[in-house]
Amino acid sequence: MEALARCVRDCADLSNWDALGSYGEFVSRLYRAGGDLGRHIQRAVEQDENVCIRAAGRGEALPEYLVRTAAEELRTLQAAAELTPETLALPLLRSDSEYLPWFGTTEVDLAALYRERLENVGRYGWGMYARHHMFYLDEGGHVVPVRHPDETRLTELVDYRREQALILDNTRALLAGRPAANVLLTGDAGTGKSSTIKAVVNELYPQGLRIIEVRKELLRSIPALLDELTDNPLKFILFIDDLSFQKGDDRYSALKAVLEGSVSAKSRNVAIYATSNRRHLVRETFSDREGDDVHRGETMQEMISLSERFGLHVTFQKPNKETYLEIVRRLAEARGAQLETGTLEALAERFALERGGRSARAAKQFVDSLLR
Repeated sequence: MEALARCVRDCADLSNWDALGSYGEFVSRLYRAGGDLGRHIQRAVEQDENVCIRAAGRGEALPEYLVRTAAEELRTLQAAAELTPETLALPLLRSDSEYLPWFGTTEVDLAALYRERLENVGRYGWGMYARHHMFYLDEGGHVVPVRHPDETRLTELVDYRREQALILDNTRALLAGRPAANVLLTGDAGTGKSSTIKAVVNELYPQGLRIIEVRKELLRSIPALLDELTDNPLKFILFIDDLSFQKGDDRYSALKAVLEGSVSAKSRNVAIYATSNRRHLVRETFSDREGDDVHRGETMQEMISLSERFGLHVTFQKPNKETYLEIVRRLAEARGAQLETGTLEALAERFALERGGRSARAAKQFVDSLLR
């Protein structure tokens, strides 16, 4: 927008010797942003994080002075979006034989667009949450968008319909503002626990759902993250993958506090979804059971009870042979792997045996191997 403003100012003053340079810089930047001025300004309006959109997100009525200010700014932006190459470039040309680069000029109605965004801010959000739907927490505790998110869809996942329905229903409750449980997905490796969560997000993000992946070593950052998200009108899943703890790892206490809803950790628009290959999240050994703790029973119960803090526990079992082969056939058909059914199934079974058992992950890896 700065390059556009400078270009308009310089092009309006034909005595300015650098008008051509300003126009070239503007068009160069616009090309990098997609090449269409109307669409570029539309995206800027859709994603802008400002006092109006935040007030709407909190359900507050906008004071008249903010309404008037926003309307004036939108009129200015509308005028900018309606600029054409003819408006900017033609006055700079000294003859019909000269040429300057053109750009796109899609028509947009910014006032109607922004009104619709304000009325449905719970679906659209603002800032980076309007541009992306999958995020992760970095080492500094900052939310960072995933530039190339996993695009898995529920229609691509074979079987586990009951498990998927439980997670879908809970997530829809979160979106509707009803009580939603924190969810623990456990079961054998490769059964599709993480893929199911991502597929649910891909299904529901147009309704205002976002996901933020939090690695185990960053669990202590969750309370601060919840404080950051509490006034956001969107709904969030905090995703913790492959969750488990060693004895003596006190990070499970931080997660326990969040799951129990401590003073700083309860949030109406956030649910925690965690996956684990273990039913009991704190690893224990036989020597742990024979320790010298006077209240050993209470200590052990404290260590193994974290999974019970989740309101919903969904178990993913390894697929049987029939289900495994159905997954293979579906994936092979979708990916265009051309093999006779009997040969395909025999090779798939051999692949599973070599990998130590049948799983949805093994089925995908097998089909991928056919396409190399």
